[in-house]
Amino acid sequence: MTEAISADRQLSALRDLAERELVQGILPFWEAHAFAEDGTLRGGVSDDLDYLDDLPRHAVLAARILWTFSAAADAVPHGRDRLLATARRALDQLTGPMWDAQFGGVYWSVDAQGAVLDERKQIYAQAFTMYALARWARVAGDADALARALWLASTLDGAARDREFGGYAEARARDWTPTERTALSELDPDVPKSMNTNLHVLEALTELLRASVDPAVAEALETLLRTTLDCIVAEAPFAHCALYFDEDWDRRSDGVSYGHDIETSWLLWDAWEALSAHGLEDADLEWRTREAALALAEAVRTHGVAADGAVLYAGGPDGPTDRDRHWWPQAEGVVGWLNAFQLAGRSEDRRAAIRAWDFIEQHVVDREHGEWHARLDERNRPLSGGTGDLKMGPWKCPYHNARACLEVLRRIDA
Repeated sequence: MTEAISADRQLSALRDLAERELVQGILPFWEAHAFAEDGTLRGGVSDDLDYLDDLPRHAVLAARILWTFSAAADAVPHGRDRLLATARRALDQLTGPMWDAQFGGVYWSVDAQGAVLDERKQIYAQAFTMYALARWARVAGDADALARALWLASTLDGAARDREFGGYAEARARDWTPTERTALSELDPDVPKSMNTNLHVLEALTELLRASVDPAVAEALETLLRTTLDCIVAEAPFAHCALYFDEDWDRRSDGVSYGHDIETSWLLWDAWEALSAHGLEDADLEWRTREAALALAEAVRTHGVAADGAVLYAGGPDGPTDRDRHWWPQAEGVVGWLNAFQLAGRSEDRRAAIRAWDFIEQHVVDREHGEWHARLDERNRPLSGGTGDLKMGPWKCPYHNARACLEVLRRIDA
């Protein structure tokens, strides 16, 4: 395990601010607004706190809430029982109306009454469910949740893992057979594989290995880590993750997602640490993982950050193409650069992490209605009107920002 950072004045202040934001801001917002009085998940919450109960309920959102409150219950000194109660509400949705009783796994979405709206088995959603169930199992000692998570890992291994070229497919039909309908969202193409899905399978396997110490999970994680380094992380024109692929990893895009790159940088190292703790000894894989993590962190710092410290949304080989500031890349920037500073001691990474948090404090946290603005324009004005601009919705959750706070607490000595 990488050693925690000794706190100086600035890092101690960062730690205090992250703890306050988690305990007084993020967690209370989701406790108050995520669920209706009957315990069912709400469809969405607008910027000004209107409830949008006509929207679908997505399994990814339920899983991210389950992971967040399970992880927080393990880290926050007070309120464990209350946090676990919120986590259980999400668990009940995930393993109740969202779980396919016939074929297993989670549906993509259900309506307010629990009727299935989209039955596809998007691997991204299965990965987040595995991730959340594993963390809940660790915290609550829930053997059934762990068994479900291991079942999902085994099912993905059989139905979605590519034994010839490596990695995992984007989607399967309800019965786990191949499907042509693979796009993760309306902004994504129908492709056989993506960086985003494979990144979150990697993340889920990392969490599951820590919960289960299962040799099959360790093998799958090690293989996917190698595939990610071989096929997804690119070196030219600078270190970045290619986004979309054919089955044999031929690239379908030259786009750059700065938020995903900085997130990948630390999740790669987290996967290695889980494997190392499990007993894997491989100096070459350790070196390759470390170098990729550092290269990605440096590249985002160099090519994907605005003058005010904000992580920009998207770019290409010639520079940024979308200068909006979405909430989640800011959170991932804090963690990614702290991780890089732990690995190499580069002052530039330490400074970037602190600047990213300063930007969050100044512009992203919503001081009027709570939680974080989903998206800002280039002049840091909050944007609204789209599904992605909600305080809570299919893609707006407590996972990135709460996890960033938890990682700050874990990585910086008190």
